[in-house]
Amino acid sequence: MTPTAPDIASVESLSRIPHGHPVITLRGIMKSFSKRTILNGIDLDVARGETLVVIGRSGTGKSILLKIVSGLMKPDSGSVSIDGVRLDQVDRQALMSLRLRMGFVFQGAALFDSLTIAQNVGLGLSETSRMDDDQIAKIVEERLDWVGLAGQGGKLPSQLSGGMRKRVSLARAIAMNPEIVLYDEPTAGLDPVTASGINDLIVSLRERLHVTAIAVTHDMHSAFKIGDRIAMLDDGHIVFDGSVAETRSAESPAIRQFIAGQSSDTPQS
Repeated sequence: MTPTAPDIASVESLSRIPHGHPVITLRGIMKSFSKRTILNGIDLDVARGETLVVIGRSGTGKSILLKIVSGLMKPDSGSVSIDGVRLDQVDRQALMSLRLRMGFVFQGAALFDSLTIAQNVGLGLSETSRMDDDQIAKIVEERLDWVGLAGQGGKLPSQLSGGMRKRVSLARAIAMNPEIVLYDEPTAGLDPVTASGINDLIVSLRERLHVTAIAVTHDMHSAFKIGDRIAMLDDGHIVFDGSVAETRSAESPAIRQFIAGQSSDTPQS
C-alpha cells in the first residue's frame, strides 16, 4: 500500500521535536566502493530547524552521505536515525513514510523533460496523496510563486535557464511540506548572481517552513550564507565541525586552504 502524504495544510503539526534536539543522527557510517573507503566512521547530529552544511573536495563522499541519510543508499555499517527511528530497522512501507517527510534537491535538478513544470512540482502529491487535481494545482501554483516562478507551470524544463530549473527543483522538494530538506550542490554550475539568488531562496524557505536541512557543497559563499553549522569531510572523516563563525576563524590548515580555494601545495603567506 502506498503511504499517504501528510496533511500539508499545517507545517507546525510536523514539528514535534523541540529546537536543539537531534532530528537526524548518524553513527559510525561506513561506505566503500571497489575496496576504496569513502566514508570511514561518520558521526553527525542535526538538530531540528538547523541547517548543516557539509563541505569538502570533489569525490570525498558528500553526495553519498546525503543518499545514505535519505535511505536511497545503505551504509556498509553504522546507523541513520530520523526522529529516533533507525532506517535499517524499519520495513519498506515505514521507510517510504519517512521519505515522505524529506525533500531532496538534486545537483542537476533531475526534472522530467517530458513533464511540464507544474507536473514536475506536483508529481509527489499526485503519486502519494489523496488530493484531487484542483487541490494539487493550488499547491503547485503556491510553491512556484514561493520560488519566483509564478505563471511558469505550463512550460517544459527545456524552456528554462539553469537557475530556473534549480528553482523548480526547490519547489518540488517543498511541495509536500517536508520536515527535512537535503540539498546536493544547490549552486553548482550557476553564475555568481544566480547562485546568490538560490542561496537567498534557500534561506527564505527555511524561515518559511522551519525545516531541518543538510546541504553539501564546495561553494564557501553558499556555505556561509545558508549554514548554521559547517562540517568538513576529508579522507572519509569529519575533520571539522563548528558554527559559521568558528569556521571563519578556524586555524586548521585544511579549513583555511579550502576557504581560500588553495591546494595543499600552495604556499601559505
